[in-house]
Amino acid sequence: MTESAGNKNEDCHAANGVKPGRNGMVKNHHHHHHQYQKQEKVYHAACNGELYSRPFIESFEETPMLVAVLTYMGYGILTIFGYLRDFMREWKIEKCHIAREREEQKDFVPLYQDFENFYTRNLYMRIRDSWNRPICSVPGATFDLVERSSNDYNWTFEYTGRVVNDVINLGSYNYLGFAENTGACTTAAGEVTVKFGVGMASTRQEMGECLLVTVGFWEILGHKGCLILSDELNHASLVLGARLSGSTIRVFKHNNMQSLEKLLRDAIVHGQPRTHRPWKKILILVEGIYSMEGSIIRLPEVIALKKKYKAYLYLDEAHSIGALGPYGRGVVEYFGLDSKDVDVMMGTFTKSFGAAGGYIAGRKDLIDYLRTHSHSAIYATSMPLPVVEQIITSMKCIMGKDGTTIGGGGSVMLWGMFCAARVGPLIELHGRVNAKSESPSATCSSFPASMQDNAVCHTTKWVKQYLEAKNIEIMK
Repeated sequence: MTESAGNKNEDCHAANGVKPGRNGMVKNHHHHHHQYQKQEKVYHAACNGELYSRPFIESFEETPMLVAVLTYMGYGILTIFGYLRDFMREWKIEKCHIAREREEQKDFVPLYQDFENFYTRNLYMRIRDSWNRPICSVPGATFDLVERSSNDYNWTFEYTGRVVNDVINLGSYNYLGFAENTGACTTAAGEVTVKFGVGMASTRQEMGECLLVTVGFWEILGHKGCLILSDELNHASLVLGARLSGSTIRVFKHNNMQSLEKLLRDAIVHGQPRTHRPWKKILILVEGIYSMEGSIIRLPEVIALKKKYKAYLYLDEAHSIGALGPYGRGVVEYFGLDSKDVDVMMGTFTKSFGAAGGYIAGRKDLIDYLRTHSHSAIYATSMPLPVVEQIITSMKCIMGKDGTTIGGGGSVMLWGMFCAARVGPLIELHGRVNAKSESPSATCSSFPASMQDNAVCHTTKWVKQYLEAKNIEIMK
């Protein structure tokens, strides 16, 4: 179904007048202001089993050679001076501010690994004043910072009592601007707080709640004898969950279908190490959008390989839900694919919805298994109803079911409003701004179809009445 390597791929791209690179991606280099290079990657459906009918274009700005060389030189110099300062601290020449083991506890298992803190104490500490800045306002397009100063080279800070106002916020993932202190979401959440209180004060299995979990839960599904094929740029939470599962983990190159297919083929042919028994399960672990790179998963080809080799697919849509697709349903809708082809679909409410928590979508038997075996369902406190109301209200707004026209129907008004709120201060500061017209639509409709069908909620009468009052259907 998918032959991303070999002559077929070359023939497909040759029809478009370009030649693929080593990883099956088409590379077209351009110079920008004689300093930067932009790399464009075009993927065509003819090579993907006709799962996607449009060219797939991604543009990345390559790091200039001078910037890369100077960065590595800076790290090297700081590392050398770091070892020198550690030597001076060891001989009491320089005062040591870091946490260390007490002499009388040296026979115990160490709490602190000295070498693991090398980066923190020698590199990060030099620029610590630029990070972890305390804010004292709503984290909107701009916010207020609490001013602080340090007299010991950023080891400790003192607050000066002054506030830095209207600092431009470029570090938030409040993508659609719902995490504000005004608007329909805030009003609805406030009313629910007054009526129902802040917290549930019980676990999900005691009082009932929809299955809303955090990322990295794969440790309860995988086990010994299972194989996880993980993209090399997957988020740390996915990596941690995979490690906790006890499954064998093999990493394929980012968005490289040739690398993924080779691992799948080897897994089928050779089986488990030593015994060569077939793997109990083979799981492909990918993200919709890779937040640090801005890269979109080549989902049509991943699904084609998944079907060809009869593997399972786990899709983390933490950054793509609400930001991709005509209705914001994520990367599956962006490519026009069927959500049933994704076995496990995860998303978060912390970004586009401006709330907290997340969801897992899949078959009913999967959701039932998670409800009875997940640690968060058994031990963690249920999601507070004001947070639930924030999610419901923002989702209705995105779907266009709140009585307004700012969401739903493929409208990009939400995205435009958010961009105006974020870019406005930049325009005022710089006088001009460069923007591309090909921004993905940031409107979304609701949970993926598989979640609507199978994320069954086991609720008490009290929670059931609350959800029914909000026209939320409870599947049984």
